[in-house]
Amino acid sequence: MNGAKKASLPVVAIDLGGSKIAAAIISREYQILAREYHPTLASEGVASVINRIATAVKQITASTSTALSQTCGISIAAAGAIDHKRGTVTLSPNLPGWRDVPLGSIIQERLGSRTWLFNDANAAALGEHYLGAGRGVNNLIYLTVGTGIGGAIITNGQLYTGACGSAGEIGHMTIDANGPRCECGNVGCLETLASGRAIAREAIRRISSGERSSLTELTDGKIADITAREVAIAARQGDPLAGSVINNAAAYLGVGMVNLVNIFNPEMIIVGGGVASMGDLLLNPARQVVKERAFPVSSAAASIVTTELGHDAGLLGAAYFVFKQAEDREEA
Repeated sequence: MNGAKKASLPVVAIDLGGSKIAAAIISREYQILAREYHPTLASEGVASVINRIATAVKQITASTSTALSQTCGISIAAAGAIDHKRGTVTLSPNLPGWRDVPLGSIIQERLGSRTWLFNDANAAALGEHYLGAGRGVNNLIYLTVGTGIGGAIITNGQLYTGACGSAGEIGHMTIDANGPRCECGNVGCLETLASGRAIAREAIRRISSGERSSLTELTDGKIADITAREVAIAARQGDPLAGSVINNAAAYLGVGMVNLVNIFNPEMIIVGGGVASMGDLLLNPARQVVKERAFPVSSAAASIVTTELGHDAGLLGAAYFVFKQAEDREEA
């Protein structure tokens, strides 16, 4: 098959996160032709997650009667530090046991289709930069706030990946030197203070210590089942504890943004991920912290917005990465 024809084919995109595996077939025009979701179940181990990724690819192609030979290949956006040149997940705090896992080559060999691997936040940043809220913005930061916190940096229109491809681990900047232990091994990371997991953990801690909250009724007394979603619902209903928990997380998120604004002077910070669905409930307090603490000229230059592509940002960015490479090869 010649290069031009291959470049016109769709791509199978996978977004591997701490809680779910999203799969989609995406056309060259960035239409999502099919999509489905599978639980990650990361606690079951590396091999089980890889099996679910392979199953997701097989099911999404079967559902559309698309052979893998009729696609450009498989593009995987995964949470964690990624060596995209080697196709390796070097470390993923939200995927227990994932250290130096050659995911790209494993999937390529198992399914017999060319496979690309890169960081999920980088993928989402590319998606937003070229197709979403960041169109026409040359200097932006993408911040994903979900189970964990990730990030990506675009400067002068180019994705900044650093010396070995692991730049943008915004969730693991230290915010509190004496803070809680993070899955990455550090203490006081932004992720331990402002992620969805952190919000749920703090709400559970405070209720367990005797504070009253409507979250007890929302979860039928099963406070261990509280997630950031329930905390947001309770906060919108006026629950003081839930509102306080979110405000505290937002303040920490704002401090992280102050660092980003002062260091990178971006035009825009785009916030995505499941917790971003809280919208202004989370972002307005964070914006206020940036306004109060960042350099005034830098703060004024940076708009803080929510994702335009939503949960599809990573999938569309994964597709963009492959299609752009194909275009570059054609032009060479």
